[in-house]
Amino acid sequence: MAKEQKGVKLENITKIYKDYKTGSDFAAVDHINLDIAPGSFVTLLGPSGCGKTTTLRMIAGFESPSDGEIYIGSQAINELTPNKRDTAMVFQSYALLPHYNVFDNVAYGLKIRKMPKEQIREKVMAMLDLVELTGMEGRMTNQLSGGQQQRVALARALVVEPSVLLFDEPLSNLDAKLRVTMRTEIRKIQQKVGITAVYVTHDQSEAMAISDKIIIMNKGKIAQMGTPQEVYYQPQNDFVADFIGEVNFLEGSVTGVSDKKLTVSVAGKEISAESFGNLKAGDSCKIVLRPESVTLADSGDFKCKVLLSTFMGSYQYYQADFNGKMIKITEYNPRGRKIYKAGDEAYLAFDASNLHVL
Repeated sequence: MAKEQKGVKLENITKIYKDYKTGSDFAAVDHINLDIAPGSFVTLLGPSGCGKTTTLRMIAGFESPSDGEIYIGSQAINELTPNKRDTAMVFQSYALLPHYNVFDNVAYGLKIRKMPKEQIREKVMAMLDLVELTGMEGRMTNQLSGGQQQRVALARALVVEPSVLLFDEPLSNLDAKLRVTMRTEIRKIQQKVGITAVYVTHDQSEAMAISDKIIIMNKGKIAQMGTPQEVYYQPQNDFVADFIGEVNFLEGSVTGVSDKKLTVSVAGKEISAESFGNLKAGDSCKIVLRPESVTLADSGDFKCKVLLSTFMGSYQYYQADFNGKMIKITEYNPRGRKIYKAGDEAYLAFDASNLHVL
């Protein structure tokens, strides 16, 4: 696809709906600004009702913003109908035409554009090759598996050569194993084609696996935007820390600050940790401790009691009581390590470089 890559820009986008029960207005999307780089894969992630699907539908043209402007490349697109925008969408339900075979489903958008037959055939066959469906062009869509149907939907969206490909929870109808396979395929195809992709999901692991950037939304606003590593290791608030992966929060107080490094007192013991906030000495704080960043030991400063010990194959999962707070612990590759049992006394052990303070 030798086409100029275009990014997506949202300037102060707001979408107001009326709550018919109360009669009052509410903002499904609340003054968000986004700048999506050309050729990047960006995921809108968040719980139900956070505004991610509404945002995607406004980019597609299925919803109109109450305020703000949307751009694809340098072109403002608010006034354009969906079919006039340089976008294509892959839906959760696939939205395939059941009375058409695979070839005609993929060719549909090209036929509407009145492209010559020979050119249509060439483009469709090349696209079926890209999504690994060569030889299936004559099959009806109801003869395909869920994964194959999703590939047809992807080929149909890509064949019209949009600048921006939009995904509305495209894998939520597939079983867990197939979801993992398909998300890898989608990412591989996106990178091969070099298209800008905006993807909506509520599945954190899916977002982490495929994205260049993750935009975490909460109550119509952007809670944080960053690479998967940034949002996981350096969450900017409680919501992001808790929403992405498993997390433990330890209560502490700041006793010293120097060059983004903090000294924090936890249960009367001092530890060092990183912070990207504006904390100062004397502030109370929360320490983000991921379950894989903490282990159990026979000695140390932070005494705990094991509440649960479960062998999970690749890891041993513990729950431990520390000062009346339940701490989740994931010790990977437990073979050959000491296994603590429920009721055992132990100590929490962690590297200060794995701590992040809010």
